[in-house]
Amino acid sequence: MTAASIYVCSLTKLEETVALTGARHVITLINAGTPMRLPTTIGHDNHLFLAMHDIIETVDGMTPPGETHVAKMLEWVKDWDRTTPLVVHCFAGISRSTAAAYTLVSAFNPWRDEAALAALLRERAPSATPNRRIVEIADRLLGRDGRMVAAIDAIGRGADAFEGTPFCLELEVEP
Repeated sequence: MTAASIYVCSLTKLEETVALTGARHVITLINAGTPMRLPTTIGHDNHLFLAMHDIIETVDGMTPPGETHVAKMLEWVKDWDRTTPLVVHCFAGISRSTAAAYTLVSAFNPWRDEAALAALLRERAPSATPNRRIVEIADRLLGRDGRMVAAIDAIGRGADAFEGTPFCLELEVEP
């Protein structure tokens, strides 16, 4: 485990993942109104809650991931000092959180190859099916010219699962 790591998990694995990793920062991407308890070791200033549904098209009565969500996440994470890991979670740890982790590693490591990072994501998380809408927005905001979207499309849908297994993506030191 390195401090400059991003761990991904489901809501049910949040407390366990925070405890095992020593994380002090958490990003939550779940529907507004979903009951959750923030681990006691996480201060409210070190928690970002992004209310959104896991959808890629607009649906009446539901909140799709939007540019505001992704931009807020990219801005908020600048305050993470990277001395302890960051935990990103959604309800199942399969779609929104995997897209967010892919986005954050891409933002912190702009030199990393998008396809290689997507392949690593698939290796670490066989059930990962990153939310394409989050990836499309991130691709645009990070100026990746469609490479992030193409890489996620290339790995395809992950294995069927009710809940993803927690995993880690490490940040690299600039070459």
